[in-house]
Amino acid sequence: MLSMTRIGLAPVLGYLIIEEDFNLALGVFALAGLTDLLDGFIARNWASQKSALGSALDPLADKILISILYVSLTYADLIPVPLTYMIISRDVMLIAAVFYVRYRTLPTPRTLAKYFNPCYATARLKPTFISKVNTAVQLILVAASLAAPVFNYADSIYLQMLWCFTAFTTAASAYSYYHYGRKTVQVIKG
Repeated sequence: MLSMTRIGLAPVLGYLIIEEDFNLALGVFALAGLTDLLDGFIARNWASQKSALGSALDPLADKILISILYVSLTYADLIPVPLTYMIISRDVMLIAAVFYVRYRTLPTPRTLAKYFNPCYATARLKPTFISKVNTAVQLILVAASLAAPVFNYADSIYLQMLWCFTAFTTAASAYSYYHYGRKTVQVIKG
């Protein structure tokens, strides 16, 4: 339910940003962040609340939210186009790799119903350390970019430095998945 809430908030945030209602967008972003924190807290502390569907929806919700935020913030001229392109490209490559791994780890006979059943887990992608750092940096950049027009620092050199740092961690994260490849994939014996 919390992941679905985050997915539902993503287009609302995109709309608010495009309409330049940054005060409300900042509040809705905080709410989305709260649902993510609460989701993780519940999954870590109550084993009965863990599910294959939830473990598939949580990263999907994060990717949808990040993608919509970056595209809409770029549209609003708060994040540069090349940085958004870099972030979206990395995510598309990761998603393609997950689809490939899903196909390779699915036992025969491989059917579409089995392939797209999120309750039938066959593999888990273990994020690298730099990927976790990158996610945090990307979220910090989103928060800083949303707050920039509210607190009047859109032309700040510190925001531009954060763009560069985000580009660096995004490239390092992409390289880490390429370099470590199979070590980041845990096949689940079913």
